[in-house]
Amino acid sequence: MVKIRLARAGSKKRPFYHIVVTDKQNARDGRFIEQIGLYDPSKPDADARVDQDRMAYWVGVGAQVSPRVLKVSRAAAGAQAQA
Repeated sequence: MVKIRLARAGSKKRPFYHIVVTDKQNARDGRFIEQIGLYDPSKPDADARVDQDRMAYWVGVGAQVSPRVLKVSRAAAGAQAQA
């Protein structure tokens, strides 16, 4: 099963996440199919960058989205709509 989830990057106590499409069985920071966004938890969710077209494609072919990624992508989409 394919999932859209966060992969941690950044240094100790300064997390930074990539929004990636990966197989469910791969490790959190392991191999991924495609990187579709960036998320910094020290900034508001609306500042995250998410490629909405690629996310819609992957959801369309059956990828499952993690709850946190869904929340971040909705906030980012709302911020783009207002700009």
